[in-house]
Amino acid sequence: MPFARFRTAGPWAVDVLIAAVVQAAVTIPFVVPRGPDVPPATWPSYAMTTLGVLPLLWRGRAPLTSLLSITAAGFAYLPMDGPGQPLPYAGLAAVFTVAERGGLWERRVTVWLGLPVVAFAVALRTNTAREYLFSFFLFGMGYALGMLARTRRAYTEAVEARAAELERTRRMETERAAERERARIAREMHDVLSHAVSLMVVQAEAGPLVVRSDPERAEAAFDAIAGAGRDAMVQLRRMLGVLKDEPAATRRPQPTLDGLDSLVDEVRRTGLQVFLRTEGQPQALAADAQVTVYRVVQEALTNVLKHADARRVDVRLDWPAHDGRLVVTVENDGTHVRSPGAGSGQGLIGIRERAAAHGGSASCGPGPDGQGYRVALELPVVVSSPAEVER
Repeated sequence: MPFARFRTAGPWAVDVLIAAVVQAAVTIPFVVPRGPDVPPATWPSYAMTTLGVLPLLWRGRAPLTSLLSITAAGFAYLPMDGPGQPLPYAGLAAVFTVAERGGLWERRVTVWLGLPVVAFAVALRTNTAREYLFSFFLFGMGYALGMLARTRRAYTEAVEARAAELERTRRMETERAAERERARIAREMHDVLSHAVSLMVVQAEAGPLVVRSDPERAEAAFDAIAGAGRDAMVQLRRMLGVLKDEPAATRRPQPTLDGLDSLVDEVRRTGLQVFLRTEGQPQALAADAQVTVYRVVQEALTNVLKHADARRVDVRLDWPAHDGRLVVTVENDGTHVRSPGAGSGQGLIGIRERAAAHGGSASCGPGPDGQGYRVALELPVVVSSPAEVER
């Protein structure tokens, strides 16, 4: 709409529009036909009327000054005995503006001086009770409407500020969620690729050594390499499917505790003796916690293949008798060797991050009596619904 575009042009344009509308209103008594008993319309009186409207041009920047100027012009107009105005349009607009935009002291000056000035002006004109009541009513309504507009503007600004704060909070939460998701995907990719590549390297190194002396073992090694590669590709496709927001039905389920047997069997093919034991009565564990246990065991076994000369690895799950903490330990009997630059340490960092995400803890270090290496994970057991476990 043209008027809406005019308002958005700025406060100065709005003040000009209001001044033009008021000027048109006060011009009406000067252009309509007049009776012989009515004072004549003269150019000086019209000029003084116009002078009483011009201060509205700076009403937004100096509301009290604008009101005082309009009041002074009104008193200067009284002796001229020109055409009377139906309503003091300019004065009402100025009172409204002081109430809406003026400071506390400007509003107090308007109230404490305005009422006596209105009474004095009525006394000079008609000095009738009807005129007093009407003038005080107009002054009060103009001031009250200005205060209502002030309250509404303050409320609107508060709502807008609150909306802006909520938007900033939502944007920060979105950024934090994206950062957490990137970290989770990075951990998943590290665990999957590190484990698969470690298996492939171990088998590839062993294959040529036995290809002539033990062809069946060499064939098994190459099969293990192919299987590890295929598994890595499947899991990478699953993670890329998450990034591409593919339908959930097309994605492979996340690993669970039931997959630990297959994981251990896969590592056994490298020639490493791996034993999996469960102590206590297993309980229903949340799906995301099961993924954490699986990935931690996977990372610990991968580190054994990459950095230790171990011959035996023991994986143990200790379930609590009642609500408590599940303890997962992975111990090997080798010497943990890490040459400078052999790894980034992201795997151990990922283990601690996964544990902390569930309110648990993780520790890594030498095994009992300083022999071998031990990775321990403790997670609170939160019994979940069957639907959540199967998710």
